[in-house]
Amino acid sequence: MSRKRTPSRSALPAPAGTPSRSILPAPAGTTPRGNRTRRRLLAGVIAGTVCAGLSAVPASAAPEPVVSRGVTIPAFYTPPTELPSANGTLIRTEALPLGLSIPGLDGRPMPGTATRLMYKSTDSAGQPVAVTGAYIEPSAAWKGTGARPLVAVASGTMGQGDQCAPSFALQNPLTLNGETVSVGYEALAIYRLLSTGAAVVVTDYVGLGTTDRLHTYVNRLDQAHALLDAARAAHAVPGASITTASRTGLYGYSQGGGASAAAAELQPTYAPDVPLAGTYAGAPPADLTSVMKGIDGSALAGALAWSINGFAQADPDVRAVVDANISAVGKAALADASTMCVGDAIFGYGFTKSSKWTTSGKSIADIIAADPRAKAALDKQRIGRLKPTGPVRLATGVQDDIVPHSQARQLAVDWCDKGGNVTYDAIVLPNLGDKILTNHLVPLITDQGDAISWLSDRLAGKPATSNCWSMPLQL
Repeated sequence: MSRKRTPSRSALPAPAGTPSRSILPAPAGTTPRGNRTRRRLLAGVIAGTVCAGLSAVPASAAPEPVVSRGVTIPAFYTPPTELPSANGTLIRTEALPLGLSIPGLDGRPMPGTATRLMYKSTDSAGQPVAVTGAYIEPSAAWKGTGARPLVAVASGTMGQGDQCAPSFALQNPLTLNGETVSVGYEALAIYRLLSTGAAVVVTDYVGLGTTDRLHTYVNRLDQAHALLDAARAAHAVPGASITTASRTGLYGYSQGGGASAAAAELQPTYAPDVPLAGTYAGAPPADLTSVMKGIDGSALAGALAWSINGFAQADPDVRAVVDANISAVGKAALADASTMCVGDAIFGYGFTKSSKWTTSGKSIADIIAADPRAKAALDKQRIGRLKPTGPVRLATGVQDDIVPHSQARQLAVDWCDKGGNVTYDAIVLPNLGDKILTNHLVPLITDQGDAISWLSDRLAGKPATSNCWSMPLQL
């Protein structure tokens, strides 16, 4: 099985000879370096060490291709050695062929023309980071008032392997090669948004697609920054029709719901230049302690490994707790999961209990709850301590047992208590099966039309009326 190979970030040259439009040239004289596998990188993260001993190759040689579970990651996704200073600055772009596209009557492709992009953001440690994504210029005309608006889409859970990146999924809606399974399920929402005439920018998040680090799954700062900076970067995409007068909306479900919710909270301090007309946050994982319990032992138990991997990489305290409490079997599972997409995780670790990964036989949630360092690190990820910017629509399935309904509803309560303009919608469906993802995924589809309609009204300048008054009556 092919493993992802991860170059050292300090030795990453800009890809040479690629058809991309380079916005920020790579510094002259950089020297490509050899690569280590992602699993070795993750082992180093868990142990608190950095992979060393990289061997040099001639400066004229092209960087060694990064391969993740049999998928070669294009050189576009390798960040340059140096990054621009301003958040949201484009680093490079190239044409992105959409995997699902048809020619329109006017000769333009439908639903639009896509551009792959890399832009600069800031991670949760305050360090510069390159993030990739995609901008789609719609073929449909905007029929609302004002300039064509922009929707920044935060994808739901795709995985931790670079081949799982949302921009990859737009080009390859189904990746199935015997080593990995990835499905671009967010295309439905993205294409429905494009059909309204709104432009769409999609973020790949920090470390998903880009080859310099692991994806920091459900890290609220990383995700919020990446989403807001994607909105900034979209305005600089060559050929983009959006203007400074364009209204901006945020859209996300599940992992994406947490990202859009966190972005709505952080916009005033991180991106006041990105005025928000409205935010849709579906099934947001606002309280990770609760969400970890919901995921543990479920069909998506592998997502627990992704969150541990990401936080161990970003937080030394979490890394120390992981190193002290995760068994050799658990560490092997964490490394294995680090290159997986959702399909791989379901097949590989579906319904696994985290107690099988620990030295004590306790669940990871119990270990974190008992360790002040890890508990504090997770507590910093809590969404709901700040008032969101602009109107927000929060929807959650009352039977959701993967991203538990109760913690999502509590986020609405917290926002209402802070005076937020919140439209809360409890999606009432029968129990469709415990821990098998159906209670979490079906509301994604059944609520999608209402979510897009609500957001389109905000982008058209229509006011939203909060229903916080009804919270005591809502499930």
